[in-house]
Amino acid sequence: MLITTKTHHFTLLNNPTIIPSFHRRLTCSAAAGAPRLVSNPPDLIKWVKKEGGFVHPFVRIADSGPFGLGLIASEEIPKGSELIALPEHIPLRFPVTESDNGDGSYSSLVNLSRHVPEELWAMKLGLKLLQERAKTGSFWWPYISNLPETFTVPIFYPGEDIKSLQYAPLLHQVNKRCRFLLDFDKAVRREVEDVNLQDHPFGGRDVDASSLGWAMSAVSTRAFRLHGIQNGNHGDIPMMLPLIDMCNHSFNPNAEIVQEQSSGDPKMLVKVIAGMNIKERDHMTLNYGCLSNDLFLLDYGFVVPSNPYDCIELKYDGGLFDAASMAAGVSNPNFSSPAPWQQQILSKLNLEGEQAHLKVTLGGPEVVEGRLLAALRALLADDVETVQKHDLDTLKSLSIKAPLGLSNETAALRTLIALCVIALNHFPTKIMEDELLLKEGISTSTELALQFRIQKKSLIIDVMRDLTKRVKLLSSSESLAS
Repeated sequence: MLITTKTHHFTLLNNPTIIPSFHRRLTCSAAAGAPRLVSNPPDLIKWVKKEGGFVHPFVRIADSGPFGLGLIASEEIPKGSELIALPEHIPLRFPVTESDNGDGSYSSLVNLSRHVPEELWAMKLGLKLLQERAKTGSFWWPYISNLPETFTVPIFYPGEDIKSLQYAPLLHQVNKRCRFLLDFDKAVRREVEDVNLQDHPFGGRDVDASSLGWAMSAVSTRAFRLHGIQNGNHGDIPMMLPLIDMCNHSFNPNAEIVQEQSSGDPKMLVKVIAGMNIKERDHMTLNYGCLSNDLFLLDYGFVVPSNPYDCIELKYDGGLFDAASMAAGVSNPNFSSPAPWQQQILSKLNLEGEQAHLKVTLGGPEVVEGRLLAALRALLADDVETVQKHDLDTLKSLSIKAPLGLSNETAALRTLIALCVIALNHFPTKIMEDELLLKEGISTSTELALQFRIQKKSLIIDVMRDLTKRVKLLSSSESLAS
C-alpha cells in the first residue's frame, strides 16, 4: 500500500514549573532554531540498524536550514532504491493493550486520552511520547533525544506574533488549541493526583501545558497516519517513524512511503523508496499532503510559498454578499432575501438550514469553491426555468463557461472580485510593508507570521487577477455576439 500523506490570545508558559528531581525536563518554549533535546544525542541511523532496520549507505542526516535536521544523499541514489526500512517494533504508536504499554500505567494513559477530541489526535499519541520521554531507559530514548527541543508552530509564538498572523480563521485555531492545552493541563493533574507511582503515566513526574504542547507539536510535525489494524479494525493509525520523519516536504517528492506485509505475517514493514533518481546532496522529500498554509503552519510550523492548495475562508453571509454585489455594480442583489426556489438551491448546497456549513473558500485548485459559485449564479439569476435546466455540478463548475448566460456570469464574477477586495482590506498591512519588515532582524516566529500573511494576500490578488481575466473574456464574447 502506497502512502504519500503525512497525517492549525493564550500563549504557553515559557517558564513552567519543574520538579527538581527530574533529570529530563518535560518542557518546551518558543525559541529560534531547533536544538535537540540533548546536546549529543545517540546516532539515529546506527540505532535503527541495531534494531533490525535498514538504512541505505548513502543516506545521511544533515542540517536542512533553520527548522531542523533532514536527510540528504551523500552520493546519487537510483530510482527504486530502498532508502529506509523500519520493522514493526520501531514505530511509536499509542498502545492498544496493557501489554503493549509495558507497565501498569496503561489505564491511566487511556483515561487521559479520553479527554482528547478526535481532531487533536496528535495529543493522544503525544501522551505516549511524553510517557516514553519521562521513562528511564525507554526503548525509544535514542529517537526521542533526537527530537527538537522547540517547535515553530504558532501555539508557542509570543502574543504579538500570534496577532501578526492577521488572519481570523488561523487565529481561531491557534487560540482553540491553546485553550485546550490549558484545560487539558488541569485534567491531567486531576487524573494523576491520586494515582500510585507504579501506575502514574509519567513516572510521577509533573507535566504542564507547555510540556503537553511540546508532545502534541512533536507528533503533529512528524507523525504519519498509516494503514493498520487496531482493536480488530482496519484503518489509519497515527505513528511516529524514526528517521523517516526527517524527510522534508515537497508537492513533487523524490521518495514515497510503502507498507509491506508478507502473507501469513501480521507484522508490517514500513519502507521509504526513491521515487526518482536522487542526486548527490539532494534532500529526501515526502508529500505531507495537499494542504493549505493554515495547516502547514498550524501542524508543521512552516509556510509553503505559492502553495497551489492554499485558500482563504469566508463565511457565507447574505448581507456581506449583497454589499459585495452592490460594490461591483450589480443591481438588485437578493442574497439577504432569496426567493423560495433559490432557498431550495441553497439548502441543497448546504448553505441554508440548521445544519448548514457556511464556510466557503477562494483559491486552491478550484479558484472558487463550487458551492459558492453555484449559489452566486443561482441568486443572481432571474430566469427560474434556465437555472432548473442545469444540475448542481454544472452550476458549481468554473470551467463551464456562463451556464446561465453572459450577464449572469459577469455579475457573479464581479461579485467575487468585490469579495476579494473586502477580504484584502481586512488585513491591516500591505504586502510591501510586510516585505520591508522581513528585511529587518526578526525572530523566527515573526518571520513565519509575516510569510504567512504575505502568502494569504498574494493568494487573494491572484484570485482577483484570474477572475478579472475571465470577466474580460466574457466582455469580448459579448461584444462579438452583438
